Amino acid sequence: MRAVVTGGAGFIGSTLVDRLLGEGHEVAAIDNLATGSVANLVGASAHAGFEFVELDVRDPSIPTVIARLRPDVVFHLAAQADVRVSVDRPLFDAEVNVLGGLNVIEGARLSGARKVVVASSGGTIYGDPDPADLPVDESHSQHPISPYGVAKKVIDDYLFAFRYLHGIDYASLALANVYGPRQDPHGEAGVVAIFAGRLLSGEPCTVFGDGEQTRDFVYVDDVVDAFARAAHAGEGVRCNIGTGVETSVNLLYRTMADAAGVTDGAVHAPARTGELQRSALDPSFAGRALGWRPSTSLTDGALATLDWFRTR
Repeated sequence: MRAVVTGGAGFIGSTLVDRLLGEGHEVAAIDNLATGSVANLVGASAHAGFEFVELDVRDPSIPTVIARLRPDVVFHLAAQADVRVSVDRPLFDAEVNVLGGLNVIEGARLSGARKVVVASSGGTIYGDPDPADLPVDESHSQHPISPYGVAKKVIDDYLFAFRYLHGIDYASLALANVYGPRQDPHGEAGVVAIFAGRLLSGEPCTVFGDGEQTRDFVYVDDVVDAFARAAHAGEGVRCNIGTGVETSVNLLYRTMADAAGVTDGAVHAPARTGELQRSALDPSFAGRALGWRPSTSLTDGALATLDWFRTR
């Protein structure tokens, strides 16, 4: 298989690149390096079947570049992934996530790719679900309350239309809160990476609000396994990729602090406006459609993440 991975120098994307190369596939990674890093591709660069293209998905040349690469499967992970940026700059968010995504899908069409696998957002496309509906499954209504979530929903609609019009297969993976090695602890990042960076540097960790807000934390290797499976399974589907387990931020902190050997408590700050109180995704359908299930416990994932950060 020949694959294109957009956002291929990022946290999840580079881990997927390594997985695909390890399975013997040829891989071209496309990334503008705005948030990704070439350091994430050091191992990939040693493979003869690897190619890196530094390019923004908004660039008008993206469709022809992807067509030149002749992929069998396009994995689209490049994104503007900050919900708060999408609220403050909705036009910018749409340029990257809607127009950029459409560029990539059109590139897949021009290249004759058989499938597009995209990273969607299980934390935003379902809006603010009633706690009684948790863990949310794919039948839940989609009423996103951020421009970022709207953009992810729109891309699913484009994929459906391109499948109908052009016969391109697709799978949309609605990701929970992904964490693990290579996640950036600076700026807007997952709370696991932020906690890891601060715990190992001896700095206090901040918990916003009472810390009882919950998230569904899923380890990056498990997520990459879902992407790899989706290349060959699941036709025209959206699958939740999460654990189905709600974990409070307080419990996350205690788990990571224990793993890091830190006894101090977290510092609390006022709750952030608009933050979801509870979130979890039901992964049952992914088991049926992709043969996938999460296999890494939060404790094991936290230890692996801390070990990776220690080496950096």
